[in-house]
Amino acid sequence: MPSNIARLVSVNVGVPRNVEWFGRTVTTAIWKDPVAHRVAVRGVNVDGDDQADRRVHGGPDKAVYAYSVEDYAWWAGELGVPVLPGTFGENLTTEGIDLTQTVIGERWRVGTATLEVAQPRLPCFKLGIRMGDADFVEHFERAERPGAYLRIIDEGEVGAGDNIDVVARPTHGLTTVALASLQHDGNDALVELALSVESLPEGWRHTLEQRRARAARREQG
Repeated sequence: MPSNIARLVSVNVGVPRNVEWFGRTVTTAIWKDPVAHRVAVRGVNVDGDDQADRRVHGGPDKAVYAYSVEDYAWWAGELGVPVLPGTFGENLTTEGIDLTQTVIGERWRVGTATLEVAQPRLPCFKLGIRMGDADFVEHFERAERPGAYLRIIDEGEVGAGDNIDVVARPTHGLTTVALASLQHDGNDALVELALSVESLPEGWRHTLEQRRARAARREQG
């Protein structure tokens, strides 16, 4: 099986808080701070972390969010200011692994936990709140640096400095950035590839099956 050693730069957690945004109060847990101790990863969460709206955040297919220092370095150049670990609300800040090229279903051994790449992040307006820019969501999508949501396969503990060992990588080749492109791209071949991936999250599967059905009706009609 493939092996690629990278490492955790930080583990970041946060709990919901109320913020004012365009005249209304919004509850969000996107503010995450690095912790100095080892943290348990179990159930559908990282200990000490929470989500404000579990209808769209959290759950088995969004249990842990990873973003890389390499992508933050790109954003620092783009924005003209340093961007620190945890800024985008990730639980794991990584180094040495290209998250845009991670494959859906790819598995990592991190500390004593095993995690599986489930899907890319499709940001909501709360990322704009965190960045103080309502247009930042579109900027994030155009950048094609979505990070990776991870499932918890084996519970364990993780901490800053842990190696990330890629212990399995499916051969189908569907990357997080390719899957993210299907939010707006009607590429039929890519839709079919995504639907062939056994570990594709059910939310994505439902959306893409509906898209395929609409396309079939158009061809018939």
